[in-house]
Amino acid sequence: MNNPKVSIITICFNAENTISDTIQSVINQTYQNIEYIIVDGASKDQTLNIINSFSSPMIKIISEPDKGLYDALNKGFKIASGDIVAALHADDLYASNQVIADVVELFLTHQTDAVSTSVHIFKNDDFQKPYRKYSANKFKTWQLRMGIQPPHPGFFISKQALLKVGYFDIKYKISGDFDWLLRAIKVHRLRIFYSPYVSVWMRDGGISSSGWKSKVLMNQEDLDALKKNGFYSNLPYIYLKYLIKIFQMF
Repeated sequence: MNNPKVSIITICFNAENTISDTIQSVINQTYQNIEYIIVDGASKDQTLNIINSFSSPMIKIISEPDKGLYDALNKGFKIASGDIVAALHADDLYASNQVIADVVELFLTHQTDAVSTSVHIFKNDDFQKPYRKYSANKFKTWQLRMGIQPPHPGFFISKQALLKVGYFDIKYKISGDFDWLLRAIKVHRLRIFYSPYVSVWMRDGGISSSGWKSKVLMNQEDLDALKKNGFYSNLPYIYLKYLIKIFQMF
């Protein structure tokens, strides 16, 4: 890959308060060969107007109803024409303008199928002090049986490898990314470089952290994904992951 094209997919719905930051962090990248696909689920607020206010030639827009966030991600992934593909959600932004250039360099240096980078999670919009550090390089593959995965927003995959892994299973409401990463890591055994490099700043929140009921559903879906892909686990073991997550706050 020489000067590989990078496709970035952002899915959004009624994200008028945060979408501008996300888009700005992509179009401000120093790396030039970027295709930016924004999949809007027919937002009812000002989201689409804000998206349309950016006139960057790298942006492609889809705006139509979908069957959930994984259906929306699939729409973006399926039309992505880049050599490297990644997702950046509408509450998140790249940690610097150099991120994509640095990730491409990691691909070229390590000759890998995917690069897994780290993510910092913030409670405030000033992005000064993360309350949780989600380090990709500390991830161990055995942790998948506990429902622990590397940070999905920091995961960049080659298009060739993506075609092997396939797309997201839209039966999942929360754990579609866990199922997808499980397939990438354990089923297809992709060559993955796990890096301490922080690529994404995330705002605290999201469907998986919005209350106890969401956590219960997520853990049930994690267990289902493990069984579907031929890996044994159980719910008590999966709930142990919260002990590990505590240490990410220090």
